[in-house]
Order: sequence, then C-alpha cells, then structure tokens
Amino acid sequence: MYKALSPGAIGVRDLSLPSSIELAARTGFTGVSFDVREAAVLADLRGLAYVRDLFARREMGPAHWGLPVAWSEDRWLDDLRELPRFAALAGELGCDRCKTWMSSGSNTRAFRENFDWHAERYRAIAELLRAHECRFGIEFIGPRTFRAKFEHEFIHSLDGLIDLIAAIGTGNAGVLLDTWHVYTSGAPMADVGKLTARDVVLVHVNDAPGGVDRDEQIDSTRALPPETGVIDLAGFMGQLRGIGYDGPVVPEPFSKRVNDHAARDPREVAASMDTLWRVAELA
Repeated sequence: MYKALSPGAIGVRDLSLPSSIELAARTGFTGVSFDVREAAVLADLRGLAYVRDLFARREMGPAHWGLPVAWSEDRWLDDLRELPRFAALAGELGCDRCKTWMSSGSNTRAFRENFDWHAERYRAIAELLRAHECRFGIEFIGPRTFRAKFEHEFIHSLDGLIDLIAAIGTGNAGVLLDTWHVYTSGAPMADVGKLTARDVVLVHVNDAPGGVDRDEQIDSTRALPPETGVIDLAGFMGQLRGIGYDGPVVPEPFSKRVNDHAARDPREVAASMDTLWRVAELA
C-alpha cells in the first residue's frame, strides 16, 4: 500500500496537473490522482513524454483517475465514445485504476429496476476499460441519512456492491473501498477480509465525528484518519494488509476545518497519514 493524494478531497481546488504533482511530492505522498481529460489536453499540446515526465521527475505515481463518463445522464453514450482514448492514455501513463461512485437511492426506479440499470451501464463502461487493461472501482454510499431522502433505497453496503459487480461480470470491476462507507453501512471491518486484493481497486480513509450515532452521521462531515478513533482504522488497514492489497490509499476527510487549513498548508493531512501508518503498524 502507498499514500496517494487527491487534492480535491482535502479542499484544494482547481490545481493543474503539474501543481497537483508538486503538492503531493512536497507533502510526502508517493501517488496522486489526476484528471484524465487534462492529461489528454497536455499530451496533445506537448506530447505524451512531457506528461510522463511530470510524474517521473518527482518520482510520483499516477494513482487513479475519475471516470470521465456522466453515466447517469442522457449524454452518457457520447461520453462513452471518448472513453477508449482516455483509457489508452491512462495506460500509457502506467495507471490502471479508474473510479466512480453510485447513489444509494432513487426517486424513479425501484431496487430491481435500478440494479439492472446500473449493471447495464457499468458493464458497457467496464468492457471498454477492460480492453485497455484498466480496472473499474465503484464506491457505495453508506450513511442512512443519505439514502433516507430517496423514495427507493438502493445498494449501500459492501455485500450489495459485490452482488452488483458479479452481475456486471466483466472481471475488471471492483470496489472503491472507503472506511466511512463501511462504517456507516453498519458492516464490521472484518468484512474487508472477505475480499481479495484484486477486488479492491482504490481505498479512501477518514474518520467519523465523535458523539454522533452511526445512523445519524452526515456524509459531508467527516474527520482525518485517525483523528477521533470512532472508526477502527487499524483494523481496516490490517484487513487490507491481510488480503495483500498494494494499491493507493487516499485521505478523504470532508472536513471544513481541514479544507480551510489545507488550502494554506496541507501538511496536517500528510501527518494524519503518517499516524495511520504507525497505528496500523505499516511504518
């Protein structure tokens, strides 16, 4: 496992790819997320070697890229046509991890219809990614407070997502595993041990505010890992180590305090990851 930075996840917005790489390197991360559309523009303007060198000269790994397909919108097929060129570019950069997230409810589709709808769209995406040897990580949303606003509840747990991945059936779809969503779904951290390293495409880590019942936690209000000790992060990381996961681990605190501070100085985030590595006995 290695520490990777997604600047937007800590409230640092609108950074260019060179600036994101520099920020990650300066704060002790060894991987960084990137916008594949921006990388494609840079490659068109200055060449693939230039983009590769942005990462190489700072010894920075391209950790993952967000899916550039608005799969829940009407224009999704137009976006899908562009996906092969983006996946090919990511492969040339040495990154085989693409990710998205799905809502845990719907106001228009009951569970079975929604399940089939997601499986169909995700299958089309995953097949194109598979052609370029790219993995597809899907994130479920765990909090009860999030799904309560929908008329129809949908997948909000690891077990439910595993069922969906089986229905997708392409062999390259897997889990974006977030400590927050495992915790708020009510599942024990030991459930992570049911997975294989191949099942886990990407990992997000964070903690939960203290003094709030699990079922009352709000998705947009979290804490740094392991700031409060509410989530069993040592157990979570131990489960990942046990299954042999060796990919990126990204802090995603969704904390206004952290966001306000990180915009000026992100070293607190880096220090929290060092602490996590120590308590999980990875350092």
